[in-house]
Amino acid sequence: MPDLTVAPAAGIATPESTPGGLPLSLLRRFDVPGPRYTSYPTADRFVEAFGPADLEQALRQRADGACVGARTPLSLYVHIPFCESLCYYCACNKVITKHHDRAAEYLLALRAEIALYAKVLGAPQPVSQLHLGGGSPTFLSDAELEGLMAELNDAFRLTPNAEVSIEVDPRTVTAERLAAFRRMGFNRLSFGVQDFDPEVQKAVHRVQSFESVRDLILASRALGYESINTDLIYGLPKQTPASFAHTVAQVAELRPDRIALYAYAHLPQRFKPQRRIEAAMLPPPGDRVAMLSGAIAGFMGHGYSYIGMDHFALADDALAAAKRQGRLHRNFQGYSTQPDCDLIGLGVSAIGRMGATYSQNAKTLPEYYDAIRHGQLPTVRGLALTRDDLLRRAVIMALMCQGRVEFESIELAYLVNFRDYFRAELGDLATFAAEGLVTVEPGALQVTASGWFVVRAIAMVFDKHLQADKVRERFSRII
Repeated sequence: MPDLTVAPAAGIATPESTPGGLPLSLLRRFDVPGPRYTSYPTADRFVEAFGPADLEQALRQRADGACVGARTPLSLYVHIPFCESLCYYCACNKVITKHHDRAAEYLLALRAEIALYAKVLGAPQPVSQLHLGGGSPTFLSDAELEGLMAELNDAFRLTPNAEVSIEVDPRTVTAERLAAFRRMGFNRLSFGVQDFDPEVQKAVHRVQSFESVRDLILASRALGYESINTDLIYGLPKQTPASFAHTVAQVAELRPDRIALYAYAHLPQRFKPQRRIEAAMLPPPGDRVAMLSGAIAGFMGHGYSYIGMDHFALADDALAAAKRQGRLHRNFQGYSTQPDCDLIGLGVSAIGRMGATYSQNAKTLPEYYDAIRHGQLPTVRGLALTRDDLLRRAVIMALMCQGRVEFESIELAYLVNFRDYFRAELGDLATFAAEGLVTVEPGALQVTASGWFVVRAIAMVFDKHLQADKVRERFSRII
């Protein structure tokens, strides 16, 4: 990983450059739409030809110990789609409703889906990572969450040091609810903050005070949660570099263990709620760059390690330690300390990874419920990875996680000559190398400190699927 030290005096970027000295004109040149690479191939490459039977085959291979990773503990993701209120920026799969009784039918379907997995896998599989996301998992009542956790504990076996996390909408919880979550076995929390500026909150229809979030984080500390994360978004309507710098300072004051900083992707043609946001209210590209570089400078100035692209962590956090030790990984939730492992996605639209396959559940509740009623896994699309996919995934994940690719490690694992196999890609990297964004060494690729701002663009060079069709408008911009 490149040294991403930013001088504290840099503060917010100047109009000409980022804190790392990268000219904004160059950054804008490489600020193109591109994948976030939480997987490779990316989810838009999944095909409907991959269905429940294909996933069942991959599950049986794991149960029989016949696939890579079969002896590694599982990761579980459970999607709870319900929210009481619509956030205009949101691109998640969600159902907006104030009728909490709708959760009952969904939880019954989840129970049936869990049972389908348990039937194929046989004996309870060990799980080292469990994450509830949404939507808003805290839409569920404490009794409903407790019942769901009981179902999961019956079907799977949480390892002693398992990471058990839940996404929290601060508007839906109290200190008492946080205590109940702790008793259920949750040891990690992720608070959706996005921005503390009142005008920005009104513009995106998500109003919550700094004081309310502060009190919840203090309560979480007292309850002994092992890790607390906050999510932020830059590029929202009415944000300015100055206003976002204030939010960064406020978040730093709260001292969460981890911070996820995402770029808002305005894609109203794909996500209907975003049509309520006027494009004229969005910050211009130069301001977005200033927000990102200012946030990096601000958080690092407060003692956070820049993990990469969209994550920060305190120096004593496990994520920071994994980065220092070269053990960083990336999955559908972002950067992780968990080694590459099979992932079971439960619930509507959830994505899983099993062996050399990816799978995704039905995206609508009617379609999801129909599959469950027919006693089959609700898989509607997926992908069986080729040898080339696996090889390119290893290269892309090394770039995204470590900022470095050692040719020899790839050659030993996949029995190729790196320079011969990627001759065209190494040629395409010449543009990045000429601008000081990547260094091509005799036996390795190294992303520079400046190159880390556009590491997604560097990784895209190795994306064979993306290079083949050049259609990128469906992705968010890199900055």
